[in-house]
Amino acid sequence: MAVTAFWLVRLRNLFAVVMLTGIYSLFAAALYLVMDAVDVAFTEAAVGAGISTVLMLGTLSLTTDKEKVHKKPSLMALVLVLMTGGVLVYGTFDMPRYGDINAPIHQHVANRYIEKSGDEVGPPNMVTSVLASYRGYDTLGETAVVFTAAVGVLVIIGRSKGTFMPSSSQARRRREDERQEQEDTPS
Repeated sequence: MAVTAFWLVRLRNLFAVVMLTGIYSLFAAALYLVMDAVDVAFTEAAVGAGISTVLMLGTLSLTTDKEKVHKKPSLMALVLVLMTGGVLVYGTFDMPRYGDINAPIHQHVANRYIEKSGDEVGPPNMVTSVLASYRGYDTLGETAVVFTAAVGVLVIIGRSKGTFMPSSSQARRRREDERQEQEDTPS
């Protein structure tokens, strides 16, 4: 994953960046799967690698595939990123170690879910009872996000090539040039 992230920062070809972003999402999904977070892995694979990649490819078809080169890198942006990263790393120091049996999550509600979820909720499958009942609103929110992303993809893919869609000025000029060439060409 670190190599993929390194090349994401270094590349200037946006098509290659989109492909590497999809690959990074697949690596993240595999990592979630190894950590026994199957629902998160499925969502990452579907949204991160699937729908997001299609959306970015659709955007690239309406714009250019080269990144605009900035003349001078901003030192303030680098400082802000390093400070944010430092705060995020500092926030992890208080977390229990991965797999620690004495972690609070294993001492509070996990036992209740294991012992009583079938009687309280109904489904014999513990994962289904947690996702459908205990975390019902959270699951509804995740479903709404995935549905909204799917509708967005369908809207972008469903547009005919000649319709106007706000995009970069370069892409707009390219479309105007193509229209002008079609008008100038005798039938």
